[in-house]
Amino acid sequence: MFGVSMQSINMTEPKSPNRLLTLHCKILAEIVCGDWGGCFAPLARGMGNGKRRGRKTSSQALSPLSSHLSLLSNPFLLRSTGRSNFVAMTNFTIAIHGGAGTILKKSLTEEKEKAYKSALQDALDAGYAILAAGGKALDAVQAAVVSLEDCPLFNAGKGSVFTHDEKHEMDASIMDGSSLNAGAVAGVRNVRNPVLLARAVMEKSEFVLLSGKGAEEFAKSVQLPFETDDYFFSQFRYDQLKEIIGSEKTILDHSEKKFGTVGAVALDGNGNLAAATSTGGMTNKRYGRIGDTPVIGSGTYANNKTCAVSCTGHGEFFLRSVVAYDISCLMEYKGMSLRQACEKVVMEKLVSIGGEGGIVAVDSNGNHALVFNSEGMYRGMRDSSGQNLTAIYR
Repeated sequence: MFGVSMQSINMTEPKSPNRLLTLHCKILAEIVCGDWGGCFAPLARGMGNGKRRGRKTSSQALSPLSSHLSLLSNPFLLRSTGRSNFVAMTNFTIAIHGGAGTILKKSLTEEKEKAYKSALQDALDAGYAILAAGGKALDAVQAAVVSLEDCPLFNAGKGSVFTHDEKHEMDASIMDGSSLNAGAVAGVRNVRNPVLLARAVMEKSEFVLLSGKGAEEFAKSVQLPFETDDYFFSQFRYDQLKEIIGSEKTILDHSEKKFGTVGAVALDGNGNLAAATSTGGMTNKRYGRIGDTPVIGSGTYANNKTCAVSCTGHGEFFLRSVVAYDISCLMEYKGMSLRQACEKVVMEKLVSIGGEGGIVAVDSNGNHALVFNSEGMYRGMRDSSGQNLTAIYR
């Protein structure tokens, strides 16, 4: 449609403002002076219906014209198809967390810190690769969380902590912001990747939340992989349990008070949002205790109108505060930005009731927020503009 050639301009990487301005001016000139000019000028003057000989009417032309005009508003909305025409696409973003809490630099060796950051980067890359290939946000958050579940450093999947009876009970959830469909599981044992089971609940059942043996029976019916207890065993986790096994005390992952959960949020190139969260819960937990992770609206939430959120922290406080949904509500009903809403909930509302932890979130424009009121949070983000971050400490 346009005569501007993309062969000399590679739009797969961010360009300088001057080069982008030059390109936008060329496109604008083609729209105003080229084939579309005849129908665009009358619209700009507010005259008639835009009919001209050999031209489309304004009603016929307005829709595609508006689509191409939208390209001028965002430098990352263009990519070359290898010909002279364009395909519109939006920016995309993924953000992850691996737990929050009293995580101090002095408590981690340099080797351990590198291991955590490497694992975070692996998870980011797994999700980002899907987004970069034009894939769905739902698949991206799933891939990132699976990567974290498979890493013994984090309290989810393989790295899950021990319960009072020396077992591993895991929770997970996932939500699709485009449809508001969601799936979750609680208190499941031996399922290799609980987030895959949560996805299966969402897509292959009429339910949202399954728990315990029923959820495990469902996992078998959809042929998800199980592992033996040995797969989940870690001497470090077992030693944690033995330290408090004779008491009513529970601890949140590490002795330095880390709230063990993993999660991911993403915006894909089609403008869809998704969120997923997974956890092994509390060391020495009893009585089938369930935290916020599998509760849609508390630990996980996604809505294309607003944002996608994944939480990590002391679950009881996040449940009482309905943290993930509250952030979305502040955006939708009070017009807050993503950053404003996240800081209001995490830094004010949670703190006021004694809640500690953090969130990762992304909005429908690709803005991200990594907000926590604890000493640290294992976190990372990567987006289509070239930003790539992994961090641990405040």
